[in-house]
Amino acid sequence: MKKYRLLPVSLDTYRPLREVVCAALRAAIIGGVLEPGERLMEIKMAEELGVSRTPIREAIRVLEQEGFVEILPRRGAYVMDISIKDITDVYEIRMALDVLAAGLAAERITEQELALLRKRLDIIREVVEHDDMGKIGEYDWAFHEVLYKASKNDRLFGIINNLREQLTRLRVTSMNYRGRIKDTILEHELLVESIASRSPELARQRAFEHMRNAERTLLQAIEEARSVKL
Repeated sequence: MKKYRLLPVSLDTYRPLREVVCAALRAAIIGGVLEPGERLMEIKMAEELGVSRTPIREAIRVLEQEGFVEILPRRGAYVMDISIKDITDVYEIRMALDVLAAGLAAERITEQELALLRKRLDIIREVVEHDDMGKIGEYDWAFHEVLYKASKNDRLFGIINNLREQLTRLRVTSMNYRGRIKDTILEHELLVESIASRSPELARQRAFEHMRNAERTLLQAIEEARSVKL
């Protein structure tokens, strides 16, 4: 049976066990302990992490939604493969779409949508304050979803929504890198204010900077994880 070399998780934390296990498996995938294409064996992972199979199953379902894991019928769960080329390709598309959406939103956003955008940002702050990072990808998407819809371009929203699964894995990996979440909140604040000021040019600039920083952080996280593995 495959030896994963996973470290036992702490059982005295205030966080739900499923979130602790999910964070451990996510870090193992990012760090290359669980390699692309590798089958995830519930029994072995449960033994190494020191937990039952139930939180393992729950974590695998979450990681599937985030794009870290692929579940194949009658074959089991496998680590999704993603290359540096995949990352740069996705970010090229997302940067173009986010820049376009931000500029259009600055021209077309309603006061109700602007209020909702700020509310979503407040929720992200609360999540970070309470160290509830298990759903940070979901809340970050909810923030950007308001922005995309505020562009009033249904085709733009449809295109980026189709990329959601791929984007979730990249977003979660980037934001879990040390210090990145605080920078993300600041960049979101600047983006919201540029849109509120009805300045398309500034909004496009803020969106570009946000995406550029996210991509750089993601590549740095992957580089460090791989160097540790070596």
